[in-house]
Amino acid sequence: MFKIYIIGICILIIAIVANGLIVKLGLKSWYDFIDLLGQHGWSALKQIGLIDYLWLFIGYPLVLGFGYILGTKLYNLFT
Repeated sequence: MFKIYIIGICILIIAIVANGLIVKLGLKSWYDFIDLLGQHGWSALKQIGLIDYLWLFIGYPLVLGFGYILGTKLYNLFT
């Protein structure tokens, strides 16, 4: 149970940092994407650029995966 908690905390911290950085870079976050879908429906898909799609569907999952790896290594360091 402790391992899951440590990994979860690492993923959370990585996600917070990543969201802060992408806002500074002007990319869409998942919050922006969902908000656009809520406001414009499926036509919102045309309002998002290629770089935003690459970030949301490739970059962000990879960054969160890094949070998992970091959490696992951190847990193994202390056990």
